[in-house]
Amino acid sequence: MINMNKKLCVSAVSLVMASLMASVAHAAPTVYGKAFVTADYEDIERKARSVDPKMQVEGDKDSLQINSHGSRIGFKGAEPMTDNTDVIYQLEYSVDIDGDDSRTFRARDTYLGIDNKTFGEFRFGRLTAPSDNINNVIMNSGYWDNMGTPFNMVDSARLDNSVLWTAPKIEGIPLDFYAMYAADEDDADTDGWGASLMFDQNNGFTAGLAYEKDLSLPAYRHYVLAPGQNDSPQSNQDRLTRRNSLNTGKLIRGTMTFDLAKLTNNPGLPLTLGALYQQADFDYTGSKKEKAYIISALWSLQNFAKPADVYVQYNNTSDLRGLNGKDSDQIVVGGHYYYKPNIILHGYAGYNDSDIEFANGTVQLPNGKDYTGEFVIRDRRAGTETFTIGGGLEYKF
Repeated sequence: MINMNKKLCVSAVSLVMASLMASVAHAAPTVYGKAFVTADYEDIERKARSVDPKMQVEGDKDSLQINSHGSRIGFKGAEPMTDNTDVIYQLEYSVDIDGDDSRTFRARDTYLGIDNKTFGEFRFGRLTAPSDNINNVIMNSGYWDNMGTPFNMVDSARLDNSVLWTAPKIEGIPLDFYAMYAADEDDADTDGWGASLMFDQNNGFTAGLAYEKDLSLPAYRHYVLAPGQNDSPQSNQDRLTRRNSLNTGKLIRGTMTFDLAKLTNNPGLPLTLGALYQQADFDYTGSKKEKAYIISALWSLQNFAKPADVYVQYNNTSDLRGLNGKDSDQIVVGGHYYYKPNIILHGYAGYNDSDIEFANGTVQLPNGKDYTGEFVIRDRRAGTETFTIGGGLEYKF
């Protein structure tokens, strides 16, 4: 009888342990990420100059760099609540592999949510704006994956305190719809919202459209200075307005891609073309609309032992960050070699010309003397010519 009781106890414990292990295994997260490191030679020529001796202009720069680009680690998973609803979660952090950033780990898209077969998916947390969901025309990688920098057009932002809804797929309708709301918890009346729509029949043609209000436009942090304006009350007020502006304004983005091999049913034409147009309308006083476009092309190479491609991408931006006369042209050529689907070799070379506005006239310098001729209206990070060539290794896991 005692032996039978022991057997029953052992069986019960084994059953409980098996149930717990099955539960833990079912809820276990997937670990994923990527490491992407490059070696880049960077040559920057500063074009900004000033007749005002008090205004310091940084010198030219050339250097060989080891850079980490978009390296990250994440944990994600799902747990069924009902037959139709799952709890979903993701914790993702950027990793600075080359170690030159004091913040080695920074939050990327991190959320908790639910996925319902009828109502769609809801994510709550820190999320990327919906305009990013139509960015399938961008080929640049590594050093030149630089949208959102002071030398290129506005990019999709990552928002705290946000919720993103992905609409459920409707059979027979090739549309993906996303909508976001971002709460302003500082009560500054800057709650933001946006939506994007992607059309894709998987036949070689895609089209996307996105609209955002008070989401992706960055807070303005540049100076706009000219000789003689540094100490004027109007100049100081303009600078204060620009420095204190919030990330408010409207953004509209449209994209199209054409996979000619699919569209023409001709595998011998492995060319994909892409185009993006964008307008960013900042709210700060005196701003202009930032107008930008991208044209890209990617050719898949067929004479290599492994999959490979080459690409070219041209970016053009007018009135960068809303500054009248601050323009940017950028062209990049590069390629990928897929040693394995998750092991990718990169190579690229690119050139960016960030223009600066010059004006002619007479201004009074801080020392009281008049200056007649060409003077500079600039912000401290404008007016550069940059050439960079580089390459690297990307590993996804």
